[in-house]
Amino acid sequence: MASSSSSGLTFKLHPLVIVNISDHYSRVKSQMNPPPVTSTSATVNGVEPQQQAPRVYGCVIGVQRGRTVEIFNSFELLYDPSTDSLDRSFLEKKQELYKKVFPHFYILGWYSTGSDAQESDMHIHKALMDINESPLYVLLNPTINPAQKDLPVTIYESELHVIDGIPQLIFVCSSYTIETVEAERISVDHVAHLKPSDGGSAATQLAAHLTGIHSAIKMLNSRIRVLHHYLVGMQKGDIPCENSLLRQVSSLLRRLPAIESEKFQDDFLMEYNDTLLITYLAMFTNCSSTMNELVDKFNTAYDRNSRRGGRTAFI
Repeated sequence: MASSSSSGLTFKLHPLVIVNISDHYSRVKSQMNPPPVTSTSATVNGVEPQQQAPRVYGCVIGVQRGRTVEIFNSFELLYDPSTDSLDRSFLEKKQELYKKVFPHFYILGWYSTGSDAQESDMHIHKALMDINESPLYVLLNPTINPAQKDLPVTIYESELHVIDGIPQLIFVCSSYTIETVEAERISVDHVAHLKPSDGGSAATQLAAHLTGIHSAIKMLNSRIRVLHHYLVGMQKGDIPCENSLLRQVSSLLRRLPAIESEKFQDDFLMEYNDTLLITYLAMFTNCSSTMNELVDKFNTAYDRNSRRGGRTAFI
């Protein structure tokens, strides 16, 4: 495998492709569900067996404008490990469906997971050359490396090199840049800020977020009270008047939003009432669920007693 490509193409990769590949790998790995290891076979010669990481496969789609290749999206494919090939009928069906939704997107290549390109990958690569004469290969390394600062994504191209007098196709690395649109930037920023980083639930993360907002408002309120007491003391004559300080306070107060308006009161009361209504409905739903569980438990217990005593349930 050569170190770098000489094609001169410029690759632009969108974050949606990375998210799709990562989600595909995470789902496949979580669905493997390995059987529990018994104590007798837990170790072999003192070494614990390691489960082989799964590999996932799919196609990447996008557009090519001149020498610029932009990868917008991707979709999953079925892989047959016995023949080291992809399900061609499934690929053609997915291609037809995506063509209806994204008529300007074309299959640019395929993706997989792993630490490095393997020899078997070239068979899949050659099989896609009838769809794209020069497909690209996007490889995502799912292994976590805290010391690595770059994205664990590599884009390969295939070039024909003469090795030992025999022309052969080999993979060569290509440089790329991350290209985003406004919707992707908002989504990635939303996920980065709301995803629990300590294993907590989304409710815990939301509670921490609201607690931070409450602390900020509380701190702002305390600072405004200090200014208010200072101005009251200056008005009473207890504190000498300083025009430069008054100008700074006046400039600071102009930055605060003006909330003494009829429109603000209407909007605030509307949002406040909506929040109370949602809380009220949530409380009703919780009470109904608890009541249903209680009725089910009562009917189960009463049905057992009725079988012994000959009476019938009345709920």
